Amino acid sequence: MKKVSILSLHLGYGGIEKSVAALANMLCEKYEVEIACTYKLFEKSVFPVDERVKIKYLTDVKPNKESLKKAIKKKNIIKIFKEGFYAVKVLMKRRNTMIKYIKECDSDVIIATRDIFDEWLGDYGKEETLKIGWEHNHYHNDFKYAANITRSNKKLDFLVLVSNSLKEFYGKELINEKCECIYIPNVIENVPEKIAPLNSKKLISVGRLSPEKGFMDLLKLYAILHKDYPDWTLDIIGDGVEKDELKKFIKEHKLEDFVTLHGFRDKDYIDKMLHESSIYLLTSYTESFGIVLIEAMSHGVPCIAFDSAEGARELIQSGKNGYLIKNRSYTAFLKKVEDLIENKEERKKVGKVSREGVKQYTCDVVSKQWIELIEES
Repeated sequence: MKKVSILSLHLGYGGIEKSVAALANMLCEKYEVEIACTYKLFEKSVFPVDERVKIKYLTDVKPNKESLKKAIKKKNIIKIFKEGFYAVKVLMKRRNTMIKYIKECDSDVIIATRDIFDEWLGDYGKEETLKIGWEHNHYHNDFKYAANITRSNKKLDFLVLVSNSLKEFYGKELINEKCECIYIPNVIENVPEKIAPLNSKKLISVGRLSPEKGFMDLLKLYAILHKDYPDWTLDIIGDGVEKDELKKFIKEHKLEDFVTLHGFRDKDYIDKMLHESSIYLLTSYTESFGIVLIEAMSHGVPCIAFDSAEGARELIQSGKNGYLIKNRSYTAFLKKVEDLIENKEERKKVGKVSREGVKQYTCDVVSKQWIELIEES
């Protein structure tokens, strides 16, 4: 039986971490799978990991990015020095322990999930090991970031991208290198048996509460919509650095009875909420794949997204299985939400088409693509 190692920064909250858990759960059906994590942020993985998967934590330290930022903001020189010294110590441990793991690893396949891991895998991975980079983020016109991904993957055998557009982009960048670019989408773990009835007056959005996800824009849009449709509520599932700011906006606009911040929730809870909702709203500035869109589509919930989210452009054919709004236009976004609120039959029509399209992202389909890559390389 072949052994596969997945290099992960941690197994806490995040889209990459969710994908790592899902991939490990798929591959352990056929291979011996180990996840090598730099940081142990929680007692167990936030996302469910099959008991057959071995998890190996490489350090006993935790990053202090937020503490350092607070110290800098308060201009506390002693605290800045203390936190800065600790941060350097953490980064050195991250580097040394991961390189040591890569050098000593007896796996047939190693999959790296961060650009720095890609680089170390290329520099220190054994010749006979199949070395794969796995890039989840869209460069979003940050060509410095894109150049870093290109440089970090030059020595690897393959770079797996989660969208066709990213595969085409990095394929051109790496055309003269040994690394071959492959498209394998992220996976949805199951398609619900029943389609959502779309009867409720509920809007929903799921994701990390951070600036690039555009949740403040979502609240501003909802505040406008609420004036004409006060009986339609908004559920936001997720946690992150913007939580307090979002709470403040909700309170200032007297929306406490209409907007609910649910915090981080498990898959069962999210599935239940999606099934009870009628429209999914995505206001991200950037989104590499948009797994939350696939999850909403699997329930037959129609989705509206700004086309600045690259993953949304990959998944949505506007007017068929959802709607893409150009130029982050509030007016156009609100008009489409209003159209769907007023037209239940349109909600059902679009939701049905979107649900039919998610089959290509199921475990059966995606796991075959990964196995084919591993077995035929």
